[in-house]
Amino acid sequence: MGVRKPIVAIDGPVGAGKSTTARRVARELGFVFVDTGAMYRAVTLDVLEKNTDPGDEGAVKAIVENSTVELRSVENGQRTFLNGRDVTDRIRDRDVTAAVSAVSAQKAVRERMTELQRALGRDGGVVMEGRDIGTVVFPNAEFKIFLDAAIETRAERRYEEMVSKGMKISIKELIEEIRERDKANTERALAPLKKAPDAILIDTTDMTFEEQVATIVSLVRGEKG
Repeated sequence: MGVRKPIVAIDGPVGAGKSTTARRVARELGFVFVDTGAMYRAVTLDVLEKNTDPGDEGAVKAIVENSTVELRSVENGQRTFLNGRDVTDRIRDRDVTAAVSAVSAQKAVRERMTELQRALGRDGGVVMEGRDIGTVVFPNAEFKIFLDAAIETRAERRYEEMVSKGMKISIKELIEEIRERDKANTERALAPLKKAPDAILIDTTDMTFEEQVATIVSLVRGEKG
């Protein structure tokens, strides 16, 4: 048997660059990338498509217990499937974004997603990003990173991403949306967004994408700066 590869847990608020950074870090290390945010978004889409109130615990519990969420690796990345249907692009729409915090706060949803995420990372060799990976899903992960950035920087990054997809929104609207999501994610009772005591804080406000990736890859490889 070979040496077990570590788990790299990357947490942080919306717009800090977790997904794109984690995806590249995984590729550089030869690890599997797990986008937990996509998993929560897929369940949220299921709730919305069933015309269910995201705050209705009983109804949401019934949906998540019967949902199948899969992350499939493809040649140019990873695709998200909900009940066998590719929803990779659909889950990034604004209606899903607006509801995902409420759905993610539900106990049944977090328990189900945590169970799936632990199964995906059980054998190590994964880079997993989200809100509670280093605090709840894998509190014993070998590497815990907390990515953060100024809210204006996070809004600008999200703005560029949305504009590139043909979506229209103002920076001012995005700052307000991000502020509301930060509040919902940090104040929820179950698995709130917070930095694990032993996580390494990386402020990406003034860092390029390449610098973010290089910093984390160096940490995992044990390279000295």
